[in-house]
Amino acid sequence: MIARNIFAAASVLIATALLAACSVPGPDAPATISPGSAVTRDYTIGPGDQLQVFVWRSPELSTMVRVRPDGRISVPLIDDLAVEGKTPSAVGREIEQKLSEFVKGTVVTVMMTDFVGPLDRQIRVIGEASKPQSISYRNGITVLDVIILSGGLTQYAAGNRASIVRAVDGRRMIYRVRLDDLLNDGDISANVPVAPGDILIIPQSYF
Repeated sequence: MIARNIFAAASVLIATALLAACSVPGPDAPATISPGSAVTRDYTIGPGDQLQVFVWRSPELSTMVRVRPDGRISVPLIDDLAVEGKTPSAVGREIEQKLSEFVKGTVVTVMMTDFVGPLDRQIRVIGEASKPQSISYRNGITVLDVIILSGGLTQYAAGNRASIVRAVDGRRMIYRVRLDDLLNDGDISANVPVAPGDILIIPQSYF
């Protein structure tokens, strides 16, 4: 109970700061993602991601590794390698180059086994969700997907007063989302897409 109260207080402070820094909210979240927020690049690695590094014909050099908070990894024969912001294929080529000092003709494949990603590709959920958390963005994800992954709303949630904070062309915008209409009434028009970097704020009901 104490932990819940602390988290709720922190969520309120964060939401207040975000709302104060944003523009006046529009009526509803747009049915399509702003071009300025769309994902146009390949997946890049971020802290917390887990990588499978496979070195052909060298099982002793192959390993599973998680990216450290500083954006770096350590693999056999390579103590410190910066991988944050790079694609898995780029990291594979870099490992090949460094291993070539020890083993000739290495071929390295890097695969993602667990995705977290950089902050600008995460969707953060705060307030009255059952499991407030950061969720990795994927193409086509909607606010309904985000709510399901967050375990639904708490009994104290004011779903129709929820909002999405989104960066659009360098500005922070607030969009209203109608979660009660979506979840309780099945209003599919309220199931809007979310963009990488979005923050979904679910306030507490007054009653």
